[in-house]
Amino acid sequence: MIDIPEKVGRGRPEDESCSPEKRMAQSATSFYKRSNFVTHLPVDRLYSPSHFWLAREADRLWRVGLTKFATRMLGEIVDHQWEKESGALAESGEIIGSIEGFKAISDIYCVVEGCFAGGNPALRGRIELVSTDPYGEGWLYAVEGEPDAKCKDLDSYRRLLDTTIDRILEKQQTEDSP
Repeated sequence: MIDIPEKVGRGRPEDESCSPEKRMAQSATSFYKRSNFVTHLPVDRLYSPSHFWLAREADRLWRVGLTKFATRMLGEIVDHQWEKESGALAESGEIIGSIEGFKAISDIYCVVEGCFAGGNPALRGRIELVSTDPYGEGWLYAVEGEPDAKCKDLDSYRRLLDTTIDRILEKQQTEDSP
């Protein structure tokens, strides 16, 4: 079993200024707007094509969460569950859990090849953090290993968002046409 280091998930009550959530909240962001979708994307993350973000916590330890775009597509988050136990091997692309929103239920995929280090314990009692603070306290899971080669930097993710949102808008226009 891999213990999630104190700095990854629990913070230090005696020194909140050092907690990962505080660091994430203070990290530089890039403003993004397309149509009616607006967000601030952290610049120090990798992003997957399936709208997960990855933040390096230690040499090979990554914290993973859903992007604001993904949380918007799911709607209000109401539940989640894990299919992997902490310490289990996880392959990139493997389903390791699921998340339920009012609009949809979605599988949670592993975006790092390695060892599942566990889910975010804060979500057990406060699942709304996934939506209200997706890049901070609302992270989903930690994993030790190497990110999938499909995970890209911020500029690549912005291009993916452009393409995705344009497709959604085209589909809406087609459906709205008489």
